[in-house]
Amino acid sequence: MTRPYLVLAALVAAAPVLAAQLPTPLWLRYPAISPDARQIAFTYGGDLYLVPADGGEARHLTQHPNREFMPVWSPDGRSLAYASDRFGNFDVFLVSRAGGGSTRLTFHSADDFPSGFHPDGRSILFSSARQDSRTCIGFPSKAQPELYAVPIDGSRPRQVLTTPAEDAVFDPAGTRLAYHDRKGYENAWRKHHTSAIARDVWTCDLSTGRHRKLTDFPGEDRNPVFGRDGALFYLSERSGSFNVWMDAPDGPVQVTAFRHHPVRFLTAARNGTLCFSYHGELFTLAPRKGAEPRKVPVRIRTGAKNTGRRIVPVNGDATDVALAPGGKEIAFITRGEIFVTSLDHDSTKRVTNTPEQERSVSFSPDGRTLLYAAERDGSWNLYSSTIAREEESRFHLATVIEEQPVLVGRRETFQPKYSPDGREIAFLEERTTLRVLNLDTGKIRTVLPGDRNYSYSDGDQSFAWSPDGRWLLSTFLGYNRWSEDIALLPAHPGDQGAEIRNLTESAYYDASPQWALGGKAMIWFSNRHGMRAHGSWGSQFDAYGLFLTRDAYDRFRLSREEYALLEEEKENRRDTDRDDGEERPDDPGPADPVEIEWDGLEDRKARLTINSSRLGGAVLSPDGEALYYLSRFEKGYDLWVHKFFEEETKLLTKFPKADDNRRGRKPRKLLMDKDGEMLVVLDNGNLYRIDTDEPDSKEDIDTDSEMEIRHSEERACMFEHVWRQLKKKFYVRDLHGVDWAFYKRAYARFLPHINNNHDFAEMLSEMLGELNASHTGAGYRPRHDGGDKTASLGIFPDPAHDGPGIRILEIIDKSPLQNAESKARPGVVIDAIDATPIAPDMNYYPLLNRKEGKRTLLSLRDPDTGERWEEVIKPLSRRELNNLLYERWTKSRAAEVERLSGGRLGYVHVRSMNDEGFRRTFDRVLGPENDKEALVVDTRFNGGGWLHDDLVTFLDGKPYLQFFPRGQGNLGGEPQSKWAKPSVVIMGESNYSDAHMFPYAYKAHGLGKLVGMPVPGTATAVWWETLIDPTLYFGIPQVGMRTPDGTLLENTQLEPDIRVANRPEATARGRDRQLEAAVNVLLE
Repeated sequence: MTRPYLVLAALVAAAPVLAAQLPTPLWLRYPAISPDARQIAFTYGGDLYLVPADGGEARHLTQHPNREFMPVWSPDGRSLAYASDRFGNFDVFLVSRAGGGSTRLTFHSADDFPSGFHPDGRSILFSSARQDSRTCIGFPSKAQPELYAVPIDGSRPRQVLTTPAEDAVFDPAGTRLAYHDRKGYENAWRKHHTSAIARDVWTCDLSTGRHRKLTDFPGEDRNPVFGRDGALFYLSERSGSFNVWMDAPDGPVQVTAFRHHPVRFLTAARNGTLCFSYHGELFTLAPRKGAEPRKVPVRIRTGAKNTGRRIVPVNGDATDVALAPGGKEIAFITRGEIFVTSLDHDSTKRVTNTPEQERSVSFSPDGRTLLYAAERDGSWNLYSSTIAREEESRFHLATVIEEQPVLVGRRETFQPKYSPDGREIAFLEERTTLRVLNLDTGKIRTVLPGDRNYSYSDGDQSFAWSPDGRWLLSTFLGYNRWSEDIALLPAHPGDQGAEIRNLTESAYYDASPQWALGGKAMIWFSNRHGMRAHGSWGSQFDAYGLFLTRDAYDRFRLSREEYALLEEEKENRRDTDRDDGEERPDDPGPADPVEIEWDGLEDRKARLTINSSRLGGAVLSPDGEALYYLSRFEKGYDLWVHKFFEEETKLLTKFPKADDNRRGRKPRKLLMDKDGEMLVVLDNGNLYRIDTDEPDSKEDIDTDSEMEIRHSEERACMFEHVWRQLKKKFYVRDLHGVDWAFYKRAYARFLPHINNNHDFAEMLSEMLGELNASHTGAGYRPRHDGGDKTASLGIFPDPAHDGPGIRILEIIDKSPLQNAESKARPGVVIDAIDATPIAPDMNYYPLLNRKEGKRTLLSLRDPDTGERWEEVIKPLSRRELNNLLYERWTKSRAAEVERLSGGRLGYVHVRSMNDEGFRRTFDRVLGPENDKEALVVDTRFNGGGWLHDDLVTFLDGKPYLQFFPRGQGNLGGEPQSKWAKPSVVIMGESNYSDAHMFPYAYKAHGLGKLVGMPVPGTATAVWWETLIDPTLYFGIPQVGMRTPDGTLLENTQLEPDIRVANRPEATARGRDRQLEAAVNVLLE
């Protein structure tokens, strides 16, 4: 199938060709001007280039399939350091300015980002989230990197600062650092926000360890550099957009005056010449009064690093599946394209071939047409593809397939489904309005108005035609609250009486309605009996049945004996029919009309599953004798069957563990053929076939195909999709007053120049950042097979040790060295790992690469006694280490509260706003802290979830009864499961999302005081959508939170009652002033 591409796609159709054909290269990022101001290094297309500072032809400095960026010059101008992810994470590399091979300097699997050389040229500063110093009481998080210096010979890095110091640079004397801080979670490319999370510029005197904050603007200040004579320049949004500013005794001085787009990546030469990027191009600014920024003209004539096209197998990334009416083939969607594969033969046919995406595929009743939604020409609309030749009946063998538009317009349409007779199509308009298109007349009618639905993520609405085509089942908002019921809707409103009939009438969540038993029943999911999360969202579900006739209900309730008798009678009738020569026709003809006995309908409900669980799909056999369902009790989803009349439930087959990487949740689907003989399962992107009579027959469905990906065209379509999704779904219609069409034009111009997903995600984030909203931006999660994974010994090494080996300063609790047989203790030296000696200053991280959980030999030495011995341990993964460091941090905070209060106060840290966060809080507060006089509730670095109301309710206990059995006085009273004593909340700039809503709710309920720093206004609910390239995602803040006076919490900062900041030097030494203030509040 061919068709004209989007205008936007046509713009980039030539992107993979030689870069020489592009008149002016754009998206030039991360410039670094040489110390002598004669050359500029920059990143373009994932590689490093050098160009004369006056402009001209740029030459490759590095050329590699992976990303190379963030160059920094050595003081003598002979070499450059940069970051590259050649080994799965970003490491620091060194390359000569003349080009040639690069030398790897860092070997840890944390991301390392260089920012500057020491003035003596012997070492390079870089930021990396590895492990804080032993004394630091900063929260252990990847959002809080440390600052390191690595020698240019690649020997052991040393920690310069344990507190975050990004874009750090030395002054010319090497005695002072300038840097910007990082206070918590927020996309780095967000713009225009004024809140506590915004970065500030600091300096640090390395001789005293004293930090000095230079900026007080409530918005962004970042990227400081030292100019001529020690002048300090930085980037700031004081003027509304990022511009260059200079620190001066009388206050900041604006240096540039760009509008609409940010100045990025400021660097300076020795003579004071400044260099930066603005809107994808390079500029310099001479160090003379009155000088204006000068654009650097750049020409690039080298070839592109890739063709922009790639052939990939179609395997393991399916996102939807449909079963043909005859049960002989399936249609499925991979990377936004539709394929059909035979279930009996190894034959697969690609049906669509566009850079745009298709969704929601289904077959027509005769199996000759596929119906789907496609994102074309700036809108989601409905299309069909039909087998053109009458003599061909299967898609996987078809030679000609013709696509036709079904319904195309500016109003977006989704999820089309044929009526049973194929003459009508039900669909969703603008995601929530359920409508029906008559194919004969072209007329469209509304079945369910859009205000009765809410779509959070595309495809989350469910509806189904009745077998006779007279009714539709649909989810809908039944009671003006964010919880769904199931509606019965006449397909022809007005013909069947009541417009909307609520079949579930429940305060619980009801979803996924299906017709069953030929229209005599429906099945659906509900959480009314499942265990609910202790706090936050989440609960277990069951499958339920509603029987529309008394006869169907009575048959379902037969006993085993009654059912056996009924089966015997049916078999006798079949024998009689055979004796009479009667054959059952292959085509049963039109479905019987659906009859609904309204009287007593609400009482004809039944729970179909015997155990609540996480359900991924369910189907009822045509005879109603068995329910097949996907259920998750442990790691992955399993296929179960419950046979009602045999009163038997058993596991049929297990599926591989769900993919727990962060590329987004993959859909699951369970389908059954019309005779109930075969099941098709979509699980974690993979397709399976199971025969119901032979459940052990599970087999992978072989798609046996491949597809060509045209990356530049696909990125253009993803760009259009992201832009339009924000326009359609952003939580306020005016998009915070942003001219969204202007920014689409402004950023679309870069598409022909972007050849990798790192740059693409960064460009999307820059555009999304214009909205000044939390919970947005884009990300790229590359798949690095075989990348580095640095394991940990579970210790704090002694940074003062300069001899051979690693001297242990502290063994972390639950470390592999903390076991009954180990003789390791602080002061002991690890001389070798797996028999490889560790020389002084040796970078030993390569010795721990990919060693997590594996037997590893340590050679140890006690300097005090001279004893030497060996121990075998299993090193920790980075995740395991981070969890141990978190436990260590919370224990230290609890111990500090115990010390400061003399044992009178309790402490709890709420790590996340989810069920686990609530359980940990409940367990500690009403366990070891139950008898304390008051409670410190620490929410710093809580990234959110949905727990605010549960947590406020838990802390809002008011005693009203005391239990008083004879002879026992310590049973407590009511409320038993709430904290009913004073409390205080510690919060800060790092609170995000629901961790903003909780302290707001805590204050609104008057429960106590808020201590710490202001919390940025980030209270929205987000959908992180995975794009058709599953390594890419972006965020859409969709639900805002409005206070009783009409104020939106988004971008409304929450101020503490008692404002206390933790300074960097105090944090590094182990002093927590915010915790001290919270304790004082409760002891007053």
